[in-house]
Amino acid sequence: MEWNNRTHLLIGEENVGILSRAHVAICGMGAVGSFAVEALARAGVGHLRLVDYDHVHPSNINRQLFALTSTQGMKKTEVARIRVKDINPLCHVEILDTYIDETTNPRIMEGQVDVMIDAIDSLTPKIFLIANAFRAGIPVISSMGAAGRMDANAITTGDLSETHTCPLARFVRRRLHRQGIFSGIRCIFSTEMPMKKKKEDKEPHDGKRQAPVLGSISYVTAIYGLKAAYEAIDCLLKQKGGCP
Repeated sequence: MEWNNRTHLLIGEENVGILSRAHVAICGMGAVGSFAVEALARAGVGHLRLVDYDHVHPSNINRQLFALTSTQGMKKTEVARIRVKDINPLCHVEILDTYIDETTNPRIMEGQVDVMIDAIDSLTPKIFLIANAFRAGIPVISSMGAAGRMDANAITTGDLSETHTCPLARFVRRRLHRQGIFSGIRCIFSTEMPMKKKKEDKEPHDGKRQAPVLGSISYVTAIYGLKAAYEAIDCLLKQKGGCP
């Protein structure tokens, strides 16, 4: 297909075929997840399971790919589905319009899931999602804290056991250690300490919980999402016997 010719030139027909048959679940269609979905769709991943239940809010526009003045009030998963199909009409897009917690994890992981991207920021659901996917043998790419940072060069990747500096990563490590998980989770994290909150106000974050108001900027969360897509594609090609 003409739209994917440059990808063919870079990785070859065999690897393009691997991606077209791959199934990736992306949990969270926000600042990180939206850019991960975009990159996976443009790379030709053939099956995407998009999980979120929130709507587009005006405050999302500064950093979320699916957030536009024209999409305010729409379900994020529906905006994502429309955009993916506009990029690659042959991509099979499955929407799970659901809150992500322990009760919904079985549905999120059912059937074929070759790689899962965790792009959620609520700690307890994040822990359950990572732990349950890990025990199910599903490779997990997990995004740590992106808010409160500005240094694009401080964003890196590593195993869970290699994460440092990031407060969210510290909490995730501690909670997963209690469940006997010490490594085997690929993480996107920053070595930059987050800026302190300028105020302690809280606002509705996703319709179900209150979350601190933290500053964030477009390019940082985008890099997190694009790195998550890279890690997912790298994992897919390696597990299927292809090579980048």
